[in-house]
Amino acid sequence: MAKSKHPKKVRSNPFLSGARILPDGVTGGENIKKLVDGAFLAYNAGRLGEACRLFADKMLDAKTTVGMTLAGALTPAGLGRSCIIPLVKAGFVDWIISTGANLYHDAHFGLGLALHRGSPFLDDRILRKNEIIRIYDVLFDYSVLLDTDAFFRELLRSPIFQKPMSTAEFHGHVGAALAAREDAFGVKDTCLLTTLYRCGVPAYTSSPGDSSIGMNVAAVALEGGKFSFDVSRDVNETASIVWNAKRTGGASAIFICGGGSPKNFALQTEPQIQEVLGLPEKGHDYFLQITDARPDTGGLSGATPSEAVSWGKIDPDKLPDSVVAYLDSTIGLPILTAYALASRKPRKWKRLAGRRDELLGKMQAEYLTRINGASGKGGKRIAARRQGSLNK
Repeated sequence: MAKSKHPKKVRSNPFLSGARILPDGVTGGENIKKLVDGAFLAYNAGRLGEACRLFADKMLDAKTTVGMTLAGALTPAGLGRSCIIPLVKAGFVDWIISTGANLYHDAHFGLGLALHRGSPFLDDRILRKNEIIRIYDVLFDYSVLLDTDAFFRELLRSPIFQKPMSTAEFHGHVGAALAAREDAFGVKDTCLLTTLYRCGVPAYTSSPGDSSIGMNVAAVALEGGKFSFDVSRDVNETASIVWNAKRTGGASAIFICGGGSPKNFALQTEPQIQEVLGLPEKGHDYFLQITDARPDTGGLSGATPSEAVSWGKIDPDKLPDSVVAYLDSTIGLPILTAYALASRKPRKWKRLAGRRDELLGKMQAEYLTRINGASGKGGKRIAARRQGSLNK
């Protein structure tokens, strides 16, 4: 960026302690980091700049466990392959909560099925007659759904799926099946599910019945299939990931794309630990959200960072390390991804998928110790308060 030659005069005042707005001119030769730091100075661009720096400078500390949530049709738009896979491979995402729809549509890529760029202004009546599916400006043939449905039903009929399991275990098996297909064709990273499997990143779905995956699970159940999602296991496994991050001297960070059920499911891990299990904790350390929702209409999933503090979801001492960027994830996520990859070296994979039983077992042991009367003063105090509430 071209250098400005204006003199710099700053009046001494605590309200004027921020950097002076006097940007250099954009030249066209900037890398993404220089562009964000030099030109994203105010309004939603300013918040996105803060989000980029929060993620790269603080959340990606080696001892921080980063959970990412995905809502909205991000994978059909290609963001799974363009952004989330690079973040996962770099070790920048340790666990994920997604809508089932995002993982279902991600499987299209793993199966070699084609999605196309189109227009949001087409006549959907004509599209229906021609068996074309539209997700805003993404178009694909109806057979893409049928072929993906057939893949999931065939998988669900196999012996390994004849039992209840957490959504993370389920997605691990799906990723393994798609990874075997990659191996057969000599390719890698065709979809997010295979990358998560290879990198040991567990992926949960907060509402597993609310997607085409859940619909196919229901269909196979009508055939007598024994598979079901163990949603209680999901609640406890996700809580144990956060619990372990804090108990081992690290921090917990939540990176939210969109909002909805995945957002709440990630944030409720702290109330699960504190309020329900009665284990001492203070809240997540870092909160980063990219959203176009508003809090005043109830559309922001009921939780701005400050509101989340009142629930125990965010550590009140860490509230300054919270950023909400009000813009479209399809714009914000590529910029933040490029900024992070340009700013930080890859982190070592935590491979939490293979440690789910271990982490849950440790948290369960502490919980059972507390309810059996051997907990510390903090746990007894919470138990006494809970009993007092019941007696009122």
